[in-house]
Amino acid sequence: MKRQLFTSLFSMLTLATVSFAQTGSVPTAAKSTFAKLYPRATGLKWDQEDGGYEASFKDKGKTMSLLFDAKGQLKETETEIAVLELPAVVRDYVAKQMPGKKIKEAAIIVDAAGVKKYEAEVDDKDLMFSADGKPIK
Repeated sequence: MKRQLFTSLFSMLTLATVSFAQTGSVPTAAKSTFAKLYPRATGLKWDQEDGGYEASFKDKGKTMSLLFDAKGQLKETETEIAVLELPAVVRDYVAKQMPGKKIKEAAIIVDAAGVKKYEAEVDDKDLMFSADGKPIK
């Protein structure tokens, strides 16, 4: 009994430490901007990505991530979408270029300037496409 209690307590402390470490290194400006944009977000997790800070979360049933710089400026928004929401030209490209392969996940990405692009995950590889469905290398 004591062993189970100790194991549970140790696990909880480890989880709390990891959570604190994740948010402890995130600039206050990024946290503040995020809180203003998505005050009702759930499952928030912070990571470092491409020299910035990525907030992954759910909002209104959608899985999203935002990329911030150290000053709290929003650089990019990524929103998961259904594969069928990808433009037909993207789905056709994958079908023709990768016969027999399926798109596992899809997302729409919008950068700070409002430029939209699509992401299609095939075989654990992210393929990027412009707003008009042309592959981006």
